[in-house]
This record gives sequence, structure tokens and C-alpha cells, in this order.
Amino acid sequence: MNFRKRTLGLLFLILFTSINNTFGQDKPNIIVILTDDQGWADVGFNGSTDIPTQNLDRLASQGVVFTNGYVSHPYCSPSRAGLLTGRYQARFGHDCNMPYHQENDATVGTPLSEKMMSEALKEQGYRTSAIGKWHLGDHPDLYPPNQGFDHWFGFPGGGMNYWGKSKNDIQTIYRNGKVVPENELKYLTDDFTDEAIKYISKKDDKPFFMYLAYNAPHSPDQATREYLEKTKHIEYAGRSIYAAMVNAVDNNVGRIDSTLVANNIKDNTIIVFLSDNGGRIEHADNRPYRGHKGMLFEGGIKVPFFMTWPKKIKENQHYQNIVSSLDLFPTFLNAAGAKAKKEKQLDGVDLLPYITNKVKSAPHDELFWRSSGNFEYAVRKGDYKLYKSAYKNKTLLFNLKKDSLERYDISDGNSKIIANLEAAYKKWDAKNIDPNWLDPHAENVLKEEKRWEHTRKKSTNSN
Repeated sequence: MNFRKRTLGLLFLILFTSINNTFGQDKPNIIVILTDDQGWADVGFNGSTDIPTQNLDRLASQGVVFTNGYVSHPYCSPSRAGLLTGRYQARFGHDCNMPYHQENDATVGTPLSEKMMSEALKEQGYRTSAIGKWHLGDHPDLYPPNQGFDHWFGFPGGGMNYWGKSKNDIQTIYRNGKVVPENELKYLTDDFTDEAIKYISKKDDKPFFMYLAYNAPHSPDQATREYLEKTKHIEYAGRSIYAAMVNAVDNNVGRIDSTLVANNIKDNTIIVFLSDNGGRIEHADNRPYRGHKGMLFEGGIKVPFFMTWPKKIKENQHYQNIVSSLDLFPTFLNAAGAKAKKEKQLDGVDLLPYITNKVKSAPHDELFWRSSGNFEYAVRKGDYKLYKSAYKNKTLLFNLKKDSLERYDISDGNSKIIANLEAAYKKWDAKNIDPNWLDPHAENVLKEEKRWEHTRKKSTNSN
């Protein structure tokens, strides 16, 4: 009898352990914190000296900072589509933001046929939450609840005022499909964090995946007196307000970190922080890199980017090889105990073997970017970067090892290198489709370049 009891007990233990390993807390919690239009140098861990970001800096020091961390597109919606699907968004025609001045149907946005990381992690037993800015489809069919998220608190559109004042259907705060009364909102950066803390603190046997997409520091430039007080030392008013919006993110990331500690789950929680693209043209700081949001110069696609996981990743690391936001999907999936290689559609790679030094080679030898079809594109392969720039109406070539700031175009006299990079791009682009819709980006680029030329010329006028 005792032998039978011990045998049954052992079988029960094995079964319980198997179930727990499949759906339980051995799997890490995962939080992606995404900011909106934040510049490379707008965090202390990348050298900012004017914006207080002590919480982000502390967290960055607890893991690995990607000093050559890229996103897959130079502006909002396509970049988010790439991040959440782990695919170059040109594969499914999501090259552009949603058109601004029309009622968009369910064909405009990331299609439901694309598998998001939220859906893949749900298959691994995760509960999933999307909080903040969505911007992956204006039509309700494309909202987070239909894209693998159990819980949603945020707004569908590309931008919104920070006081939660509704303007239309896509500039309205929803919780799980229901409109949130405006009197329950105070300042969106704080509101999104309040919701995140409630979700994190919920007692549940399942691990969680949270996509926390702050709209800060995207315009409009709005901040509370509390955050403005933290940046009153910045004498340029516009930069001071922008900095207050960044500081609001920093303060709230600190609150989230404290919540993880209080719930005794920080050690087994992966946190990734990054911006959706380079800093916006006004008030952001992309130095030392050239360009800004919308451009395929480094300042438009290289972003502040770090990852922490105390249980697995050593602290105080700076990883130099190129990585992409596309890498997050397979990294998370393998961390959750699945096999990312089974997801054949993914364009990224699992970063964990590289940042834990189990694999000595680089994750990527080449990366690609395409904006508005082939209106603009870029290739980074080894030390070289090719940029077909509509801003400059020229195909530019840079040696990033010698010239990381892209000051010196070496296209003249390097036809073989250009031909090699062009061939690589054409091979990559052959797997893409035409944009499913267009936005005003091409038109705006030409207008911006004309303003740039006019302003510089005007400065030489002695009258």
C-alpha cells in the first residue's frame, strides 16, 4: 500500500511539475516598454545631461544596453508592426502610417493573418495586456483584443492629448472595448502606469506579457506641473516641456520596477525598453547621430534600447553588435520555453545566446529598411551602409566603422560596394509586397528638404 501511495505521489508530482513548467511561473514575465519619438540622447544611459532619467539609467545598468540597437522603420505605425510581428513590415505591405483624413477600413493596418508575439505567448500559457498607444489599425476589427491581447487599455490612433480628452473614435481611451470616462483620467503617462500596476499586481498563476506603449514624448507638448518642476533648469522652453514628458516616463518606469519588487517577481521578469523610432524633429536629441524621425540616417532608426532579466542576464553590459526590434519576438518565445524556429515567418533572431556569450558571432551581418515602398530604402551590411535618400535625392554610401556619424558620403569611387549592397537589397525586397496604402510621408519629405534648403540659403542674404 505504501509503495502504491509513493508511486501515485511521484506520478502526481511529475504531472504537476510538467503542467507548471508549461503554464506556470517558471516562465518569465515579459514587459515591453515603448516610447514614442524619443531621441537617442534623451536618456542618461546614452549620455543625456539635461533630462533626469535616473530610473531608466538604473534599470539599464542592471542588464544589457544595445549600443547598436535599431528599429525596422523610421516612423510610428510600421515600426510597431515590425516589433509585434517579428517581421519586416514590408513583407505584408505595412510601409506607412494609416492615412490621416479618411475613414479607414479593416484592410488598413496590420492584418489579422499576421501572428503577433501576444498570440504566440498566449499559446505558451501567458495572459496578455496592451496598454497605451496602438496605431496598428483604426478599424475595430484590428484592435488589440483581435490581435492576441486579453486586456487592453489605451487609444487606437497615432496621437492623443495627454489629458484624455476624446476627439473622435480613435482618439478615445478604451478599456476592453468600453469608453473610459474622461473624469477618471488625469495624465495619460500616469494613467497607463496605474493600469499596468493593477495588471501586474493581479493574482494569477499564469505569467504575463505586457506591451506598454507610452505616447510620450510624442506631441502635443503637454506636461503636469510636477514633471515641469523637474526640468525647469532647461532654459529652452520647448526642450524643457519635452524633457518633462520624458521624465514622466522615467518616473513611471520606476513605479513599475517597484511593483515588480513588491510582488517578488522582478528576478524572473524580462524588461525591454526602446523607442519606436528616432527622435522627432523638434526638441528631441539624436546626437551624435545624423537625422531624425522619418529619415534612414542613423538618427531616424537607431534608438535607446536595453533589456534586463536578473535571473539570466548579467548586469552592466554594453552589447556592440547590431540588433533589431525584430529580434524581440524570437527572444521572448524561446525564453518562454517554446521553439522560435518553428515560427518560420520571423525575420529576427533569439538574442539571448549572444548576450549571454554562448554564441560568439554577431546576430546579424545585414539589416534592411524600406519606407513608402522604394521611395527610400537602406541597407546595413558589415561596416557599410547604403541609403537611397529622397531627402538628398541621391544614393549615399557610408563606412560606419570609420564614420558612424554619416558625415562623409563615399559613393563616388566605390561602385562595387554599391552594387553589392544594391544586390542584397533587391534579393531582400523580392520577398516583400507593395504598400497596401500610402501616407503623406513622400510629400512631407520633399517639403521638408525644400524648407531646409530655403532656410540655409536665406542665411546668406546680406540685405
